[in-house]
Amino acid sequence: MAMLEIPQNVPDEELVELLQTEEYREEAFAFLMDRYSPKLYNVVRRIVHRHEDTDDVLQSTFIKVWKNINTFRGDSKLSTWMYTIATNEALSHIRRERRGRKVPLTTEEYDLSETLVSDPYFDGSKAEADFLAAIDQLPEKQKLTFEYRYFEELPYKEIAEITGTSEGALKANYHHAVKKLQNFLNISEEED
Repeated sequence: MAMLEIPQNVPDEELVELLQTEEYREEAFAFLMDRYSPKLYNVVRRIVHRHEDTDDVLQSTFIKVWKNINTFRGDSKLSTWMYTIATNEALSHIRRERRGRKVPLTTEEYDLSETLVSDPYFDGSKAEADFLAAIDQLPEKQKLTFEYRYFEELPYKEIAEITGTSEGALKANYHHAVKKLQNFLNISEEED
């Protein structure tokens, strides 16, 4: 059997067809992982923060994609479907972590900006770490909305599909998140 050569610019719709064909599934899945691992890694990393946890969540995301690709009907974009799985896996991981802790996580016990700066996989500045720590203080829905809009530059319509929230509520979440981040970081509106 000859090896399947998948062009780099193959549309996701064709990739899904290959993924749902038993003969090409493994090669198409390897291609899918190469295409989407960096984006999904970034989404998950902003939710769970630690590189090791991110790798675990990413692995469980791809396992779910592998197991469920035959049920993917194309009602949404492939990327939207995978963002949804990755987000749900990351949030489940956070909930499991919180349940496993005997002491609640507070800023005195856990300074995210210091943790990020000391992480060998974090390549940003202290200012970036402080920004990520401020984002981490947002309520879950505001945080997800802000991260998908700001970092991934997704349209509200796609974020609505991922989160199951109306576009109007997402716009409000984003607005409130920006205001809270300005307060957390002591940024006045004139500095925007």
